[in-house]
Amino acid sequence: MPSDTIKNFAAINFETANRNISSVCSVGVVVVRNGAIVERFYELIRPEPNFYSHWNTRIHGLRESDTDSASPFPEVWERISPLIDGLTIVAHNSLFDERCLRAAHLHHSMPYPDYEFMCTCRMARHSFPNLANHRLPTVAAHVGFDFHNHHHALADAEACAAITLIITG
Repeated sequence: MPSDTIKNFAAINFETANRNISSVCSVGVVVVRNGAIVERFYELIRPEPNFYSHWNTRIHGLRESDTDSASPFPEVWERISPLIDGLTIVAHNSLFDERCLRAAHLHHSMPYPDYEFMCTCRMARHSFPNLANHRLPTVAAHVGFDFHNHHHALADAEACAAITLIITG
């Protein structure tokens, strides 16, 4: 991938309400242009199906009461789509986030644009093979990013953006 593409990307992170991959309940997006963060976006989403599993709530702390009045995915994506148009999307363990995005589009009968994804976990494994693990907090600490609120969608997207900028810098 050309280096100018890596200087222009959108880092994304989804959290889900339950085991259904389409049940996105929050999204964080960090838009990077010319190597600088130019936009941050965070929003809660009313998940479908609209229920929370105990396990997912333990991970991110969100509950039905947090998202009962939130917008559904199509409305939220309508606000995000113009921000990321034409950009490569980066995520940590990108397969999960790409699956969430595809499943939500499918669930809502929305056409899925062919987004190009890059994975910060794979980048980190290649760039830092000797880390004890390649979990997002470990990689963020290794690159010197002051990371708080793991599993808050925007915090995770910010960490991905920082990791991408440092690895590809």
